[in-house]
Amino acid sequence: MTKKIVDSLDAAVAEIGDGARIMFGGFGGAGFPNNLIQALSRKGVKNIIAISNNCGTRDGELGIMFKNKQVSHVIASFPGPHSNYFQDSYAKGEVTCELVPQGILCERLRAAAAGLLGFYTGVGVGTEVANGKEERVIDGKRCILEKPIHADFALIKAQKADELGNLTYRLAARNFNPIMAMAADKTIVEVEEIVPLGSIEPENVITPAIFVHRIVHAKGLRYAG
Repeated sequence: MTKKIVDSLDAAVAEIGDGARIMFGGFGGAGFPNNLIQALSRKGVKNIIAISNNCGTRDGELGIMFKNKQVSHVIASFPGPHSNYFQDSYAKGEVTCELVPQGILCERLRAAAAGLLGFYTGVGVGTEVANGKEERVIDGKRCILEKPIHADFALIKAQKADELGNLTYRLAARNFNPIMAMAADKTIVEVEEIVPLGSIEPENVITPAIFVHRIVHAKGLRYAG
């Protein structure tokens, strides 16, 4: 059995390099891998392509990455009113952004996880969202083709992991995290608790161990914001 548990946050993100395409779980403050984000920021990686629902809350969440000019492009559905550093960087042309409707963002991630090559939807037809995308009429309705979103890494947060990497989540933290875990080449997870193999009932496993590559114990939030 491959050892997935690492001793530190820095070790968990050690293989992530400049230019990596990274998914960051979380929604509305819940389920963000804040400790992993802080470790990635300390590592000093540059030109990251970030995929996240939002773009940070001041210094919290992804905010520190934008503050340190480590993100070159972001795919998001709602940057957020308190994403100060993203907004400053975007206004200066230091970072580009692809806005994606939230439900479509989920489905594009799910398509990547399922190995689909794309799907047609009526959402965004006739708007800027449709620019450059294939359009066709299906059952009399205009649709555009949306393609899957893949990533090199997914950084996520879970409540509990066993030694093999099976995961459970707490309440609203079960948002983008399970989908992103399946849509990236490698998934790195910070957890509140690591338990022995067999401690999680099979029906309570939300993310199966096959999708998890690195686990680090990091209880609590460790950022100033």
